[in-house]
Amino acid sequence: MFKHAPWASHDEGDEKKSEEQSLSTILDSSQRGELTLLLASATSSMRKVIEDTFDPSQTEAPDFVGEMTGLSDEEKIMNPNIDTGTVDVEAYDKQRKEREQRAKEISAPKMKELKDASLKFFDEWSETVLQRVGEVVNSKETAVKQQQQAKPSKAEPTTKKLSSETEQEGHVATALHELYPPISTSLASLPEEKRMLILHSTLLLLLSLEHYIAYSRVLLLYLTSSLKLPVRVLAEDETKIAKGLLEAAKQMSGEEEIRRKAEENKDSRKWKVGLASVAGAAIIGVTGGLAAPLVAAGIGGVMGGLGLGATAAAGYLGTLAGSTVLVGGLFGAYGGRMTGQMMDNYAREVEDFAFLPVRGTHKKHEGEKEEKDEKDAAKDATKEDRRLRVTIGISGWLTEKEEIVTPWRVIGKDAEVFALRWELEALMHLGNSLNSMVSSAAWGYAQNEIIKRTIFASLASAMWPLGLLKVSRIVDNPFSVAKSRAEKAGAVLADALINKAQGERPVTLVGYSLGARVIYACMKTLAERKAFGLVESVVLIGAPLPADAADWRIMRTVVAGRLINVFSEHDYILGFLYRTSSIQYGVAGLQKVEGMKGIENIDVSNMVTGHLRYRYLVGSILEKIGFEDIEMGEVMKEQEALKLVEEEEERERKKQEEKVEKDGAEEEAKDLEKKVEQKQQRSMMQIAAEKLRISR
Repeated sequence: MFKHAPWASHDEGDEKKSEEQSLSTILDSSQRGELTLLLASATSSMRKVIEDTFDPSQTEAPDFVGEMTGLSDEEKIMNPNIDTGTVDVEAYDKQRKEREQRAKEISAPKMKELKDASLKFFDEWSETVLQRVGEVVNSKETAVKQQQQAKPSKAEPTTKKLSSETEQEGHVATALHELYPPISTSLASLPEEKRMLILHSTLLLLLSLEHYIAYSRVLLLYLTSSLKLPVRVLAEDETKIAKGLLEAAKQMSGEEEIRRKAEENKDSRKWKVGLASVAGAAIIGVTGGLAAPLVAAGIGGVMGGLGLGATAAAGYLGTLAGSTVLVGGLFGAYGGRMTGQMMDNYAREVEDFAFLPVRGTHKKHEGEKEEKDEKDAAKDATKEDRRLRVTIGISGWLTEKEEIVTPWRVIGKDAEVFALRWELEALMHLGNSLNSMVSSAAWGYAQNEIIKRTIFASLASAMWPLGLLKVSRIVDNPFSVAKSRAEKAGAVLADALINKAQGERPVTLVGYSLGARVIYACMKTLAERKAFGLVESVVLIGAPLPADAADWRIMRTVVAGRLINVFSEHDYILGFLYRTSSIQYGVAGLQKVEGMKGIENIDVSNMVTGHLRYRYLVGSILEKIGFEDIEMGEVMKEQEALKLVEEEEERERKKQEEKVEKDGAEEEAKDLEKKVEQKQQRSMMQIAAEKLRISR
């Protein structure tokens, strides 16, 4: 795709030239100073995001109150920004009260403690980064001085869409420039090859810190934007470096020891602790922590193929270039981090908790069973799909076991993608109940009634159609149970991340329905435990959780990149399910989250007409928000599957309407209860049979 990439050439003369390349040879002293200043400015912008999170005046709405603060009554009247003839006094008064409430909330001891802890962590990280870069390109002292002088960047105009860009690439480019605005720098005018080599070198220098945390990744996104490079350049570089590190480490390891360790880690935990865990049992090159070091020439040769000389590449990687143990730690690959005692403990808290590799399992067509069991899937994933980033998808209900993984195949190969398996029985029960309810005559009638007065009016007045309340008994308890289990699963997920199940790599979390609730609970736990830098981005889709800014402010502190709320005002099922919860705080899956900066609210009301549609619209939604890597072929499969589901729902609803006319609403409710029970029994029998097969 990028024919001018430094690693694309195979000409011997070019290779000889690349061996001599480093930041010192391609940049003069002033340009090297410009690079450290650019990185210092980027970290300053990142720090301001944290500061804005705790600033009561920072919201997406116009700040009339801020304009009037500190003014006398006469000055308020004379304020040129306020038209006294048209000013909405009631709106002004409301905003004033909201700001006072935010100030009170933010000044609470726990919030002040959280702010101090998050800034302390960030400052320590940024100082380490700038010193590391500074010692390579100029000096530590210069880097520190530039950090002190750096100011947050101002957004430059978004670049025009290239004619060669696909629609998806255009969405990604727009998101990159809006979220990580390019910082003005003379380096952006350098030839493309040099700009790409700067990005590549910076990535190696960040890896030399023996971690690749979420803040490091966001810093590289700022650098990519400022150097006017497509984000695809960064993603491809990450992939090539991951493969290079793992290949170099594997060549230095003992294969027999790897197999022996794998066998020891997997015995007697074939179901509950999840053979298909993040680390898996197939280790990538660690011989009991005593592996031979990676010679600089070896690792340098692999990395040098990406545009740097071997000596420079090995030097930039630092200690990482000399230890398979550190490489293994980066990828979470040694010690079976998601197996063994850790996962045994998790399984006691949450039934069937495990991470399933999305790439390791494959279905030819919708409806077919998985071709490989989870054990084989884990082995395949660890061999071929290691990346410098991890994405975890979390489903919110199930009608079949395959739906744990299937929705997340839309996510591309730039990250190592896993699906979280949690509480199969509870999610199956909820999925079967929801499917039965939306196919009922009562729901068809209720939808027409709710549309007349909007979902919010129904929530506020508790005026739900009587027929719908009769069938509510089939969904209320399953939803309540699954929601409670989601809280526990979120706490366990947070513990897994804190214990570095993913290694030292940034994690992106995506979930719909109660899967989003799991993420919400995870974020709150991470904040409570002051675990910063672990999560790059979070996408919450149709989330059954409060829209209150206070909750989202807490989540924002532990997310380095994007925090996205995807909602639909037409999600009547979510409104109905959430009717007994604390609706005074709003419902994130139904509305915008307001009262703070740093939240992306994405309205998909034109796409989503019901809660169950999210299962088939994950790919379309991720494309809409400019998610970095989407498999468009899988998105098309989702859309085709949705059409079939909608047709089946309509056929079933017509049958139910005829039956209701004959037998009445109460009989329909009883009939639905029986159907749900039968579906649940079949589902659990299939799961039990699979457990028995795996245990043999």
